[in-house]
Amino acid sequence: MVVATLAFVVVVCAPGFAQDAAKIERGKAVYAEQKCSLCHSIGDVGNKKGPLDGVGGKLSAADIKAWMIDPKGMTEKTKATRKPPMKAYPTLKAEDADALVAYIQSLKK
Repeated sequence: MVVATLAFVVVVCAPGFAQDAAKIERGKAVYAEQKCSLCHSIGDVGNKKGPLDGVGGKLSAADIKAWMIDPKGMTEKTKATRKPPMKAYPTLKAEDADALVAYIQSLKK
């Protein structure tokens, strides 16, 4: 019974894991394409003034997306003081924005 249950979980969940992994990989590519490392860092790569390490455990997907689309509004909402202010990306394709959000959410300590 345990083996059958485990097999069922693997068959049902495996496609979701593969999709998530593909989306995160696309998000990494979007991060590079948009040159996010000019203002942000992940690990020891990029601008240390804007570390993203652990942000996936602190912010919701909606908040991460809001930072990309309306950074001025998020700066006011969170009373962030970092200068210069973050650039907005309102024309980023929806699938690219979603992939970038998935990647940033994967950054948990």
